[in-house]
Amino acid sequence: MSASMGTGILALAAGLSMLSTPLMAGDWPEFRGPAAMGQSTARNLPVTWSPTNHVVWKQPIPGAGWSSPVLRSGRIYLTTAIQKASGGLTLQALALDAVTGKQLWETTLFDTADAGASIHSKNGQASPTPIVTEDRLYVHFGHHGSAALDLTGKVVWRQDSVRYTPVHGNGGSPVLVDGLLIFGVDGASEPRLVALDAKDGKVRWETPRETPAKRKFSFCTPLVIESEGKALVVSPASGAALAYDPTNGREVWRVLYGEGYSVVPRPVLARGLLFVASGYDRPILHAIRPGGQGDVTASHVAWTLAKGAPNTPSMVVVDDLLYCVSDAGIASAIEADNGKVVWSERLGGDFSSSIVYADGRLYFQNEAGVGFVVKPGRQFELLAKNDLAERTLASYAVDDGALFIRTAAHLYRIGQ
Repeated sequence: MSASMGTGILALAAGLSMLSTPLMAGDWPEFRGPAAMGQSTARNLPVTWSPTNHVVWKQPIPGAGWSSPVLRSGRIYLTTAIQKASGGLTLQALALDAVTGKQLWETTLFDTADAGASIHSKNGQASPTPIVTEDRLYVHFGHHGSAALDLTGKVVWRQDSVRYTPVHGNGGSPVLVDGLLIFGVDGASEPRLVALDAKDGKVRWETPRETPAKRKFSFCTPLVIESEGKALVVSPASGAALAYDPTNGREVWRVLYGEGYSVVPRPVLARGLLFVASGYDRPILHAIRPGGQGDVTASHVAWTLAKGAPNTPSMVVVDDLLYCVSDAGIASAIEADNGKVVWSERLGGDFSSSIVYADGRLYFQNEAGVGFVVKPGRQFELLAKNDLAERTLASYAVDDGALFIRTAAHLYRIGQ
């Protein structure tokens, strides 16, 4: 395990407090994996693949959705939105056997007349990624609602009282911390952070976000960190990255970044710094020293970098280097401590999927379905370029010996 991986896992201990049964090495229980940092201890992963090479199985997925697959104890979980002939959508969760690809169950959570006419081409009504624990699956469909199921697909609770007007669809995934399911409600107006009781779905608190940004909508998944001995929920939004006390929703500190909006990349914590991208129209990377009270913009920003910053894909840190890829396909290695660019290379294509580091390699996936495998380090080295020839915006799930890749129509298990 690299030093950066250890830092991330320790930082997220509070966020994983409800996952009481120990995770297996290959489990991938939420967006960006067991420590929410895009890293895995899985081994024997494939380096090359194609539509006919190293495909263990390929399973059609009904409907449409860009939620990333999550994995626990040999089962894969996804969400999807199915267009009804009469108009509107059926929003579902489904489970598959990770070994065979066989669908085990599907459960309808919400029926809606909202067919998503204003959905952005890179978004959908089933974009947020679920969270799976030892006995629960938590799913989130933005303004349509949230739900909890047991692992046989039985609904434990539904919650659809948190209403707002979305812009471009739903994107940000929830985070689970100390019995609370927490997510951003960043639509056309009145942005806020919301916490539901994980046991029954009731609203425990809502905290308005007040920032200078004119465009209020964003899609960022929060990150739970430990700071000064306490858990904090870091939730970038339009205009600012904000940290909250999860017990009551109180804002603890903020870093302002101007008019940045439609913020997507999940923050990364490593080497004592939080790495945050500020969103459209001109993304800027911010390295933030977590801590303090109130507006810490002037005192806690270690460095910033505009060149090559992502609008959509989340970043990853390996040892002393931060890796990112811009939406236009420029991959960069940056010294995490000071923001110096070590290398910058064009991979090709447009990117939305987040970077994964596993088995000593970096995995990138572009929107056309091409996976790039890169050796981490101070010299750029492309190990493989693998084309599935299907549109792909979701991020990987990782298991020992396997990558799970969701495309527009299928879920693939790629293996040796």
